[in-house]
Amino acid sequence: MIGLSLVYPDLGTWFTVGAIAAVTVAAAYACRVRIQREQAFVQLRLVADAAQKVLLRPLPGRVGRIEIESMYVAAAAQARIGGDFYEAVATPYGVRLIIGDVRGKGLPAVGAAAAVVSCFREAAYDEPTLENIVRRLDVSSTRHSCTFPTGDLLEQFTTVVLAEFPHQGDRVRLLNCGHPPPLLLHQGKLHVLDPTIASPMLNLASLIGPDYTTDTIVCTPGDQLLFYTDGVIESRNGEGEFFALQDWMRRQTSAAPRVLLDTLHRDLLRHCGGGLNDDVAALAVRIRDSAPGGSA
Repeated sequence: MIGLSLVYPDLGTWFTVGAIAAVTVAAAYACRVRIQREQAFVQLRLVADAAQKVLLRPLPGRVGRIEIESMYVAAAAQARIGGDFYEAVATPYGVRLIIGDVRGKGLPAVGAAAAVVSCFREAAYDEPTLENIVRRLDVSSTRHSCTFPTGDLLEQFTTVVLAEFPHQGDRVRLLNCGHPPPLLLHQGKLHVLDPTIASPMLNLASLIGPDYTTDTIVCTPGDQLLFYTDGVIESRNGEGEFFALQDWMRRQTSAAPRVLLDTLHRDLLRHCGGGLNDDVAALAVRIRDSAPGGSA
Protein backbone atom coordinates (compact mmCIF):
# COMPACT_ATOMS: atom_id res chain seq x y z
CA MET A 1 0.00 0.00 0.00
CA ILE A 2 2.95 2.32 0.61
CA GLY A 3 4.11 1.65 -2.95
CA LEU A 4 0.64 2.25 -4.38
CA SER A 5 0.30 5.51 -2.43
CA LEU A 6 3.47 6.80 -4.07
CA VAL A 7 2.02 6.15 -7.54
CA TYR A 8 -1.60 7.02 -6.71
CA PRO A 9 -1.50 9.70 -4.00
CA ASP A 10 -5.29 10.13 -4.06
CA LEU A 11 -6.03 6.64 -2.62
CA GLY A 12 -8.45 6.96 0.26
CA THR A 13 -8.12 5.56 3.76
CA TRP A 14 -10.99 3.12 3.28
CA PHE A 15 -9.42 1.72 0.14
CA THR A 16 -6.17 1.18 2.04
CA VAL A 17 -7.92 -0.48 4.97
CA GLY A 18 -9.99 -2.68 2.63
CA ALA A 19 -6.91 -3.80 0.71
CA ILE A 20 -5.04 -4.64 3.90
CA ALA A 21 -8.07 -6.58 5.21
CA ALA A 22 -8.35 -8.55 1.93
CA VAL A 23 -4.67 -9.46 2.02
CA THR A 24 -4.99 -10.47 5.68
CA VAL A 25 -7.96 -12.74 4.97
CA ALA A 26 -6.17 -14.34 2.00
CA ALA A 27 -3.05 -14.91 4.07
CA ALA A 28 -5.06 -16.42 6.93
CA TYR A 29 -6.83 -18.78 4.51
CA ALA A 30 -3.55 -19.82 2.92
CA CYS A 31 -2.10 -20.44 6.39
CA ARG A 32 -5.08 -22.58 7.34
CA VAL A 33 -4.73 -24.68 4.18
CA ARG A 34 -1.02 -25.12 4.84
CA ILE A 35 -1.63 -26.24 8.43
CA GLN A 36 -4.29 -28.73 7.30
CA ARG A 37 -1.89 -30.18 4.72
CA GLU A 38 0.87 -30.43 7.31
CA GLN A 39 -1.47 -32.25 9.69
CA ALA A 40 -2.51 -34.65 6.94
CA PHE A 41 1.15 -35.23 6.08
CA VAL A 42 1.95 -35.96 9.74
CA GLN A 43 -0.90 -38.48 9.86
CA LEU A 44 0.39 -40.17 6.73
CA ARG A 45 3.86 -40.37 8.24
CA LEU A 46 2.42 -41.94 11.40
CA VAL A 47 0.51 -44.49 9.33
CA ALA A 48 3.66 -45.26 7.32
CA ASP A 49 5.68 -45.68 10.52
CA ALA A 50 3.06 -48.04 11.91
CA ALA A 51 3.02 -50.02 8.66
CA GLN A 52 6.81 -50.25 8.72
CA LYS A 53 6.78 -51.60 12.28
CA VAL A 54 4.33 -54.29 11.18
CA LEU A 55 6.10 -55.20 7.95
CA LEU A 56 9.70 -54.63 9.11
CA ARG A 57 9.50 -55.01 12.85
CA PRO A 58 12.77 -54.54 14.76
CA LEU A 59 14.76 -57.74 15.13
CA PRO A 60 16.30 -58.74 18.45
CA GLY A 61 20.07 -58.50 18.63
CA ARG A 62 20.32 -62.24 19.23
CA VAL A 63 17.99 -65.07 18.19
CA GLY A 64 18.98 -68.55 19.31
CA ARG A 65 22.64 -69.06 18.58
CA ILE A 66 23.02 -66.25 16.07
CA GLU A 67 23.54 -62.52 16.36
CA ILE A 68 21.48 -60.65 13.81
CA GLU A 69 21.08 -57.02 12.80
CA SER A 70 18.97 -55.43 10.08
CA MET A 71 19.14 -52.37 7.85
CA TYR A 72 16.51 -50.77 5.64
CA VAL A 73 17.11 -47.56 3.70
CA ALA A 74 14.56 -46.13 1.29
CA ALA A 75 15.86 -44.46 -1.86
CA ALA A 76 13.28 -41.66 -1.59
CA ALA A 77 14.01 -39.22 1.20
CA GLN A 78 10.40 -39.15 2.49
CA ALA A 79 9.70 -42.86 1.98
CA ARG A 80 9.26 -45.23 4.89
CA ILE A 81 8.62 -48.63 3.32
CA GLY A 82 8.85 -50.27 -0.07
CA GLY A 83 9.10 -53.65 -1.74
CA ASP A 84 12.18 -54.86 0.16
CA PHE A 85 11.48 -56.93 3.28
CA TYR A 86 13.03 -59.28 5.84
CA GLU A 87 12.08 -61.29 8.92
CA ALA A 88 13.69 -63.71 11.40
CA VAL A 89 11.94 -66.02 13.86
CA ALA A 90 12.96 -68.71 16.34
CA THR A 91 11.10 -71.97 15.61
CA PRO A 92 11.24 -75.59 16.79
CA TYR A 93 13.42 -76.30 13.76
CA GLY A 94 15.92 -73.53 14.46
CA VAL A 95 16.20 -69.86 13.61
CA ARG A 96 14.67 -69.13 10.24
CA LEU A 97 14.98 -65.91 8.30
CA ILE A 98 13.87 -64.49 4.99
CA ILE A 99 14.92 -61.52 2.89
CA GLY A 100 13.31 -60.57 -0.38
CA ASP A 101 12.44 -57.98 -2.97
CA VAL A 102 9.12 -57.45 -4.75
CA ARG A 103 9.28 -56.32 -8.35
CA GLY A 104 7.86 -52.83 -8.67
CA LYS A 105 7.45 -49.89 -6.33
CA GLY A 106 4.83 -48.00 -4.39
CA LEU A 107 1.81 -49.36 -2.54
CA PRO A 108 1.38 -52.45 -4.76
CA ALA A 109 4.90 -53.58 -3.84
CA VAL A 110 4.25 -52.89 -0.16
CA GLY A 111 1.08 -54.99 -0.27
CA ALA A 112 2.85 -57.90 -1.97
CA ALA A 113 5.72 -57.73 0.55
CA ALA A 114 3.25 -57.73 3.46
CA ALA A 115 1.52 -60.83 2.07
CA VAL A 116 4.83 -62.72 1.86
CA VAL A 117 6.08 -61.66 5.30
CA SER A 118 2.77 -62.51 6.99
CA CYS A 119 2.73 -65.94 5.39
CA PHE A 120 6.36 -66.58 6.38
CA ARG A 121 5.68 -65.76 10.03
CA GLU A 122 3.07 -68.50 10.14
CA ALA A 123 4.69 -71.09 7.88
CA ALA A 124 8.12 -70.85 9.57
CA TYR A 125 6.63 -72.32 12.76
CA ASP A 126 4.53 -75.00 11.09
CA GLU A 127 6.51 -76.42 8.17
CA PRO A 128 9.38 -78.88 8.75
CA THR A 129 11.34 -77.91 5.61
CA LEU A 130 12.23 -74.75 3.72
CA GLU A 131 10.71 -76.23 0.57
CA ASN A 132 7.31 -76.45 2.25
CA ILE A 133 7.63 -72.87 3.48
CA VAL A 134 8.43 -71.46 0.05
CA ARG A 135 5.54 -73.36 -1.52
CA ARG A 136 3.18 -71.66 0.91
CA LEU A 137 4.83 -68.32 0.16
CA ASP A 138 4.30 -68.88 -3.55
CA VAL A 139 0.62 -69.67 -3.04
CA SER A 140 0.17 -66.57 -0.87
CA SER A 141 2.03 -64.34 -3.33
CA THR A 142 0.07 -65.68 -6.31
CA ARG A 143 -3.26 -65.27 -4.50
CA HIS A 144 -2.38 -61.69 -3.59
CA SER A 145 -1.37 -60.87 -7.18
CA CYS A 146 -4.64 -62.28 -8.52
CA THR A 147 -6.68 -60.37 -5.92
CA PHE A 148 -4.89 -57.06 -6.48
CA PRO A 149 -3.67 -57.16 -10.10
CA THR A 150 -1.43 -54.27 -11.17
CA GLY A 151 -0.52 -55.49 -14.66
CA ASP A 152 0.77 -58.68 -16.23
CA LEU A 153 0.73 -61.41 -13.56
CA LEU A 154 3.93 -62.89 -14.96
CA GLU A 155 5.73 -59.64 -14.16
CA GLN A 156 4.56 -59.56 -10.52
CA PHE A 157 7.25 -61.78 -9.08
CA THR A 158 9.23 -61.71 -5.85
CA THR A 159 12.78 -62.89 -5.18
CA VAL A 160 13.58 -64.37 -1.77
CA VAL A 161 16.27 -66.18 0.18
CA LEU A 162 15.30 -68.41 3.08
CA ALA A 163 17.83 -69.56 5.67
CA GLU A 164 17.59 -72.02 8.53
CA PHE A 165 20.08 -72.18 11.40
CA PRO A 166 19.44 -75.40 13.39
CA HIS A 167 19.68 -75.23 17.17
CA GLN A 168 22.62 -77.61 17.09
CA GLY A 169 25.33 -78.38 14.55
CA ASP A 170 27.55 -76.42 12.21
CA ARG A 171 25.25 -76.12 9.22
CA VAL A 172 22.98 -73.53 7.65
CA ARG A 173 20.36 -74.41 5.05
CA LEU A 174 19.64 -71.98 2.23
CA LEU A 175 16.89 -71.85 -0.38
CA ASN A 176 17.37 -69.14 -3.00
CA CYS A 177 14.53 -68.16 -5.33
CA GLY A 178 16.18 -65.81 -7.83
CA HIS A 179 17.66 -63.50 -5.17
CA PRO A 180 21.24 -62.14 -5.01
CA PRO A 181 23.37 -64.79 -3.26
CA PRO A 182 24.34 -64.29 0.39
CA LEU A 183 27.99 -63.78 1.28
CA LEU A 184 29.78 -65.89 3.90
CA LEU A 185 33.01 -65.07 5.69
CA HIS A 186 34.22 -68.51 6.81
CA GLN A 187 37.57 -68.65 8.59
CA GLY A 188 38.63 -65.37 6.98
CA LYS A 189 37.70 -66.38 3.41
CA LEU A 190 34.78 -65.02 1.42
CA HIS A 191 32.32 -67.47 -0.13
CA VAL A 192 29.52 -66.47 -2.50
CA LEU A 193 26.63 -68.80 -1.70
CA ASP A 194 25.16 -69.30 -5.15
CA PRO A 195 22.45 -72.00 -5.31
CA THR A 196 23.48 -75.30 -6.85
CA ILE A 197 20.17 -75.45 -8.74
CA ALA A 198 18.06 -72.38 -9.45
CA SER A 199 14.62 -72.29 -7.81
CA PRO A 200 11.70 -70.33 -9.29
CA MET A 201 10.83 -66.90 -7.96
CA LEU A 202 7.57 -66.47 -6.12
CA ASN A 203 4.57 -66.18 -8.42
CA LEU A 204 6.31 -68.09 -11.22
CA ALA A 205 6.13 -71.66 -9.94
CA SER A 206 3.04 -72.38 -12.04
CA LEU A 207 4.98 -71.34 -15.14
CA ILE A 208 8.42 -72.82 -14.39
CA GLY A 209 7.46 -75.65 -12.03
CA PRO A 210 7.43 -75.93 -8.21
CA ASP A 211 10.86 -77.55 -7.91
CA TYR A 212 12.89 -76.07 -5.06
CA THR A 213 16.39 -76.98 -3.95
CA THR A 214 17.90 -76.42 -0.50
CA ASP A 215 21.67 -76.16 -0.11
CA THR A 216 23.49 -77.00 3.12
CA ILE A 217 26.50 -74.84 4.00
CA VAL A 218 29.10 -75.36 6.73
CA CYS A 219 29.05 -72.53 9.28
CA THR A 220 31.17 -72.46 12.44
CA PRO A 221 31.14 -70.07 15.41
CA GLY A 222 32.56 -66.69 14.41
CA ASP A 223 31.45 -66.94 10.77
CA GLN A 224 29.54 -63.98 9.33
CA LEU A 225 26.82 -63.92 6.68
CA LEU A 226 25.43 -60.96 4.78
CA PHE A 227 21.99 -61.14 3.18
CA TYR A 228 21.00 -58.19 0.99
CA THR A 229 18.72 -56.97 -1.77
CA ASP A 230 19.77 -55.88 -5.25
CA GLY A 231 19.71 -52.23 -4.25
CA VAL A 232 23.14 -52.80 -2.68
CA ILE A 233 24.93 -54.29 -5.68
CA GLU A 234 23.14 -52.05 -8.21
CA SER A 235 24.15 -48.80 -6.49
CA ARG A 236 26.21 -46.71 -8.92
CA ASN A 237 28.54 -43.78 -8.58
CA GLY A 238 28.84 -40.79 -10.91
CA GLU A 239 30.83 -42.85 -13.44
CA GLY A 240 28.19 -45.58 -13.55
CA GLU A 241 30.30 -48.09 -11.61
CA PHE A 242 28.46 -50.60 -9.41
CA PHE A 243 29.25 -50.99 -5.72
CA ALA A 244 31.82 -53.82 -5.40
CA LEU A 245 30.14 -55.64 -2.52
CA GLN A 246 32.31 -58.75 -2.59
CA ASP A 247 35.54 -56.75 -2.44
CA TRP A 248 34.05 -54.64 0.32
CA MET A 249 32.99 -57.71 2.31
CA ARG A 250 36.49 -59.20 2.20
CA ARG A 251 37.72 -56.23 4.23
CA GLN A 252 35.14 -56.69 7.01
CA THR A 253 36.72 -59.69 8.68
CA SER A 254 36.04 -58.88 12.35
CA ALA A 255 33.15 -56.41 12.35
CA ALA A 256 30.16 -57.09 14.58
CA PRO A 257 26.78 -57.29 12.74
CA ARG A 258 25.69 -53.77 13.75
CA VAL A 259 29.06 -52.28 12.87
CA LEU A 260 29.05 -54.19 9.58
CA LEU A 261 25.71 -52.70 8.50
CA ASP A 262 26.55 -49.20 9.69
CA THR A 263 29.77 -49.34 7.67
CA LEU A 264 27.90 -50.67 4.65
CA HIS A 265 25.36 -47.86 4.85
CA ARG A 266 28.07 -45.23 5.12
CA ASP A 267 30.14 -46.65 2.25
CA LEU A 268 27.07 -47.01 0.02
CA LEU A 269 26.18 -43.35 0.52
CA ARG A 270 29.78 -42.34 -0.16
CA HIS A 271 29.84 -44.46 -3.34
CA CYS A 272 26.56 -42.98 -4.62
CA GLY A 273 27.42 -39.42 -3.69
CA GLY A 274 24.89 -39.17 -0.86
CA GLY A 275 21.77 -40.58 -2.56
CA LEU A 276 20.78 -44.20 -3.20
CA ASN A 277 19.40 -45.35 -6.54
CA ASP A 278 17.06 -47.98 -5.05
CA ASP A 279 15.72 -49.22 -1.75
CA VAL A 280 18.27 -51.21 0.26
CA ALA A 281 17.69 -53.96 2.81
CA ALA A 282 20.32 -56.14 4.47
CA LEU A 283 20.71 -58.65 7.29
CA ALA A 284 24.04 -59.31 8.99
CA VAL A 285 24.39 -62.58 10.90
CA ARG A 286 27.19 -63.91 13.10
CA ILE A 287 27.24 -67.48 14.40
CA ARG A 288 27.77 -67.94 18.13
CA ASP A 289 28.79 -71.03 20.12
CA SER A 290 25.34 -71.70 21.58
CA ALA A 291 22.13 -70.02 22.54
CA PRO A 292 21.99 -68.22 25.90
CA GLY A 293 21.05 -70.68 28.62
CA GLY A 294 21.55 -73.60 26.26
CA SER A 295 18.29 -73.17 24.32
CA ALA A 296 16.89 -71.11 21.47
